[in-house]
Amino acid sequence: MIYGHGDDLYRYKGLVRANFSSNIYQRADLSELKRHLADNLDIICNYPEPAPLSLEKALADRLGIGTDNVIVTNGATEAIYLLAQNCMRKYGAGDFYNVIRQPTFSEYADACRACGSQVAREKLTDGRQTVRWLCNPNNPTGGVVPAAELLQAADTEPDCLFIIDQSYECYTTEPMINDKEAACRHNVILLHSMTKRFCIPGLRLGYATACSRTISELKSLRHPWSVNAPAIEAGLFLLDRNTGIIPDLGEYLAEAQRLYHALASIDGIDVCPTLTNFMLASINGHTAAELKDFLITRHGLLIRDASNFSGLTPSHFRVAAQGKTADDMLVEAIKDFCRLH
Repeated sequence: MIYGHGDDLYRYKGLVRANFSSNIYQRADLSELKRHLADNLDIICNYPEPAPLSLEKALADRLGIGTDNVIVTNGATEAIYLLAQNCMRKYGAGDFYNVIRQPTFSEYADACRACGSQVAREKLTDGRQTVRWLCNPNNPTGGVVPAAELLQAADTEPDCLFIIDQSYECYTTEPMINDKEAACRHNVILLHSMTKRFCIPGLRLGYATACSRTISELKSLRHPWSVNAPAIEAGLFLLDRNTGIIPDLGEYLAEAQRLYHALASIDGIDVCPTLTNFMLASINGHTAAELKDFLITRHGLLIRDASNFSGLTPSHFRVAAQGKTADDMLVEAIKDFCRLH
């Protein structure tokens, strides 16, 4: 899904007063990072490391695991495609299938199908190798599966490979699986997003952690120079400071809950419970596309039309909390749409 992702801000330049379409925190103070990159622009004049070994070492030291347990990628998305390729290489097209419950992030199924492997929504009983893909917290619903439950499932099904995408782990207070727990298991792979953790989507920076054998297999598939020099430099800078980008996560999540209840109180709007900063909703009698167009043209507010998520309907949309002022603007604008339609 190249053009179907949420943050299509580039389509509405000059129109957007508040962007609810991206799940990434919008008010991050990146001034120090910007100054650091500006002071080190000469790095673009030379090739970066063919493999981002310096950043992998910094991450391994921070996480308390070995460098052979981590691979840095061009966003978590590159890791997803590498994993899909590796599963096909290891198991063969007809000897395994991917279990992907919907709705969830589309790239899992896209990556699997691009490799020619089979996708199912539930576990089959034909004896073939199973690969489970889970987004936790899940995009777009905001639901979270407890870490203990996932680890128990992985230990109960040792022949099943669990690929767990924790890209939104910094946007919830629910317990997550840690990297040491993944590194000591042969069937658990964790995906992480520095893009989302540090609010730098334009730089594309992610990583995966797993047992050394799996990481070695992924590194053998990674293209040279897949992570560029500014991204590596930014990653090293941010890890060295280890500062939180979201000033007060508890306060931010409380605001998300306030937005959830405000939207749920609007007649004609249904909202799914959420444990993170974003939420999935639907509008009765209208399409998300109609609502999106109204909100951007009349109020300068951008939401995510979620109708292209597998398993959802044309009425589904997703929003992420921004702050009291902007959130109140959104609630009133949706009320305005409902009154006029």
